[in-house]
Amino acid sequence: MVIPNIDELLANAHPVGLPMRTRFRGIDLRETVLLQGPLGWAEFGPFAEYQDDESALWLAAAIEAGWQGFPTALRNSIPVNATMPAVPADQVPEILAAFGEVPAVKIKVAEVGQSLQDDIDRVAAVRQAAPEAVLRIDANAGWQLQTALEALRRLADFGLEYAEQPVPGIEGLASLRAALLAEQIPIRIAADESVRKESDPLAVARAAAADLIVVKVAPLGGVRRALEIVREAGLPAVVSSALDTSVGIRAGLALAAALPELPFACGLGTVALFEQDVCAPALLPRAGEIELSETVPDPELLQKYRLPEDRVRWWEARLRRVHAQLSQRVM
Repeated sequence: MVIPNIDELLANAHPVGLPMRTRFRGIDLRETVLLQGPLGWAEFGPFAEYQDDESALWLAAAIEAGWQGFPTALRNSIPVNATMPAVPADQVPEILAAFGEVPAVKIKVAEVGQSLQDDIDRVAAVRQAAPEAVLRIDANAGWQLQTALEALRRLADFGLEYAEQPVPGIEGLASLRAALLAEQIPIRIAADESVRKESDPLAVARAAAADLIVVKVAPLGGVRRALEIVREAGLPAVVSSALDTSVGIRAGLALAAALPELPFACGLGTVALFEQDVCAPALLPRAGEIELSETVPDPELLQKYRLPEDRVRWWEARLRRVHAQLSQRVM
């Protein structure tokens, strides 16, 4: 990978903050940086808790998008799911409405401060509001083994397609999957956090820890690296977002479009969680799918949602540090 110099990146950087419709992943404002490269727009938005070494993969993904371009697409339209934050059950219909008709809904569970009954009520409300949709849950490794087993016993009646990272670690996933098989509970296990490190995918497969993997372009270092990880793991893949703007969603669509097989709807409809996107029109699902198209931010929206100057300086300093980290890796 040829890395553009830091001055070029900073000269074409647009730090923005987008308000969320509802609190998601603990944030109300999604801060990120949009970069304009010679081959298109790119996004660099590692969450605040990510250290510089881990954030270097996010920058590699952005450079691929803006300076290298994406691999050949095998399909022009990607089926997507809706994403339901860990909200009270009575808020479910309003949030689902923003996604339109979708074939599947991913429901956040195991939120800190909430109970298993809260999760069950939320899943039940989604089932009532979307009776034809396939349901999945995502615990973000928030349960321990026995809690996860009890939760999945109780949620099995909803016909879940899979449970995403219900417990931490590969060993935990393997133990839970074995327990589900022993009890004949028909819920697949999807690994997400456990495939973030480059060495993990093969370990997930060898340990029989998951039935499928969830891959995100930015944390894995780009579309090409994510394709390699899927190939190495030898498991079906779902492409998901890292709470991206339409610019980052375009990279996720490029990955989904380049996968040899795409057996599941992807988690790329998350622009619906923002009050406003930076692109007009935004990459939102229509009839449960998103068409591949190029994304160009609206200059007025870039200005409207530009971060205050102290946050701009924070992101510029972060970009400098992460650029130095990435440059050392590829020397």
